[in-house]
Amino acid sequence: MEKTFFFLYSLLAFLLYFLALPFLLLFSFKSKYKDSLPARFFLWKNPPLIAHGIWFHSCSFGEAKAIKPLVDKLPRELLRMSSTTHTGYDAILDYTQESRYLPFESLLFFWLKPQKALVVMEAEFWYLLFALAQKRGAKTLLINARMSDRSYPKYVRMGWLYRQIFKHIDEVYAQTVLDKERLESLGAKNVVVTGNIKLSSLPKVTQTLVKPSGLIICAASTHETEEALILDAFYRLKKEQSEARLIVVPRHPERFDKVAGMIEAFSKPNNLLWHRYSENESLEDDIILIDALGELVNIYSISDIVILGGAFKPIGGHNAAEAAQFGCKIISGKHYFNQVDIFGAIEGIAIVEASNLSRRLLQHGLLKPTRLKYRTDISPIVKSLEDVL
Repeated sequence: MEKTFFFLYSLLAFLLYFLALPFLLLFSFKSKYKDSLPARFFLWKNPPLIAHGIWFHSCSFGEAKAIKPLVDKLPRELLRMSSTTHTGYDAILDYTQESRYLPFESLLFFWLKPQKALVVMEAEFWYLLFALAQKRGAKTLLINARMSDRSYPKYVRMGWLYRQIFKHIDEVYAQTVLDKERLESLGAKNVVVTGNIKLSSLPKVTQTLVKPSGLIICAASTHETEEALILDAFYRLKKEQSEARLIVVPRHPERFDKVAGMIEAFSKPNNLLWHRYSENESLEDDIILIDALGELVNIYSISDIVILGGAFKPIGGHNAAEAAQFGCKIISGKHYFNQVDIFGAIEGIAIVEASNLSRRLLQHGLLKPTRLKYRTDISPIVKSLEDVL
């Protein structure tokens, strides 16, 4: 059965690849995908990782940053990294030049070299990635694994696939006991609960900023439609507290120009001053757009209130612990289903309906400073990796 599944899955992957080629070629010319698509689907400037290392795969910028506590405990010369997104790729380059875009599954047959271990973050369930890595000698680990209330029914419906995937995963490190139970129901073995790795070591300030006068509100990791909601709430507050300032940090860099246009259109009729941080690193205007990566933790360090994006519409939320370490007052929407365990580890987050954001911001004096209740222990993962060195 296992050999038959491997053959059929591989055949399907090759067929899908060839069918998608015309579309992939077309999209490769778009600026958003000009680096990632040629690397992932045509292996352009994307040679195999050097063999016999510890290979970490993470999808996004946040996941790539979250693995730093593990990376710091391993010999740098053994580090191998991959990602599937442009921002994730930029982040892993900070760890080692042995960093690549992860090729599409069917190309892994030609690309993947034997490694000591493969460590995959969260929910990157690529069957051939695990199967081929294990067959070529790697110990395979899934870390920070989670199954949200929203996604679990979808995984159950595809349980036949995930049972095959978990046959090729040696160890699983889950965020919560509930995640452990759900993962085991899908065939996971050797599951250990370690908590969310994002709580093990939080990012530190890289630049000490001078806090401007007045109330500082940070709109953090915002998504489409959330900026408009926050700008409206901020303007109502501004009428009562003229020295209040808003610092906007969009989640995705490809939206910087669009958000800049939105802020400009909002500011002119309301007589507000604004600027882009990339053009002026002052924080003295009414609204500042942070159009640069890696600055969010520095902004958190001087913020009084953080309006955390990604949860005012069904996206799943973002890591509130990064702001909570500074005791910021945090307002979030109710759609934080991908961050339940992190939110549970923080005391004082205010959860509001999108329609009530303005009122809650006006009542900011009633908000409580947040506090982290506990951190995560990653020593079992470290021990497992040390065993293969």
